[in-house]
Amino acid sequence: MKLSLSTLGMPGQGLDDAVKAALGAGCPGLELRLHPDTGVHPGLDAGERRRVRETVEAAGLEISALAGYVRICEEGPDEPVIEALATELRLAADLGAPGVRVFPRGDDPRVGARRLRAIAGTAAALGVRVLVETHDLMPTGAAVAGLLDLTGRPETTGALWDLLHPWRNGESPAATLAALGDHLAYVQVKDAVSADELTPVPLWQGGVPLDECGGLLREAGYDGWVSLEWERTWHPQVAPVEEILPGAAEWVRRFSPSH
Repeated sequence: MKLSLSTLGMPGQGLDDAVKAALGAGCPGLELRLHPDTGVHPGLDAGERRRVRETVEAAGLEISALAGYVRICEEGPDEPVIEALATELRLAADLGAPGVRVFPRGDDPRVGARRLRAIAGTAAALGVRVLVETHDLMPTGAAVAGLLDLTGRPETTGALWDLLHPWRNGESPAATLAALGDHLAYVQVKDAVSADELTPVPLWQGGVPLDECGGLLREAGYDGWVSLEWERTWHPQVAPVEEILPGAAEWVRRFSPSH
């Protein structure tokens, strides 16, 4: 496994700060949240995109994914959703990111599958995958896998397993991993007080079954990206992400297939 730092955990700080934090923790990757506050968003011109990519590459880091906010299953017309996603995929290609995270924000897999099929040609041409997170109205592995099965485009889509949400919605880690199967392309690790109290806490200090999840991933031979999603943007009272990174690095080390 390879550890990536999500810039969601660094509100008010820019790319240089994120690079410094990642290097300080021996973290090889960055997951870049797409928002004007982070300095990385689809409105960047060609020169700005080039500077972002060069900054990351010069530090010896990789961009593991772009954390976008397209709502792939949300009710409404298809065209605005498809265009927004195409814009983020083009940004990912320009920055050298292999994937873009999307949210379901709807519970009808037919809607999302239709849009994912429509964008598949663009994604394939750019060499970027759409990563559907286990989140909101499709929080379980079963729900996301159902969407991706219906889409039928494994070369341009994948599942992002946020370890918190399936568990807090009653799906065991073993059931999540079994449901996602070959769709699994990315993991977000975090801990929270409990299934009902989502305030972030350092790894192993909350209720998320991190050891069970890690053991299952190791047994499955998962060796992809693991992003530390420390949601300080939404919970400004919690500790700086630099204090949490060592625990995430330990989790990745402990459960990498080679250990």
